[in-house]
Amino acid sequence: MAKTQLNVRVDEGTARAARERALARGMSVNRYIEELVRQDTGEAGRTFVEAAADFMKSYESVFAEEFGADLEGRRGHRGESRH
Repeated sequence: MAKTQLNVRVDEGTARAARERALARGMSVNRYIEELVRQDTGEAGRTFVEAAADFMKSYESVFAEEFGADLEGRRGHRGESRH
């Protein structure tokens, strides 16, 4: 995968903390920052899925009322054995 250079400005305390954390983990500051971003984007994905699940739970009765008969028909059709 091609790498892109990203320049950021942080205060000295943040820079020092990044260097110390990277060193403690045995990796470069670049790798450390890259890992943090990957973890954060993974968190965002989990947060989205959790929010979607909460939404569906909150509006389950609305969906059932609107699409219930349609969905039941499809479920029954899929579940039927074909001989």
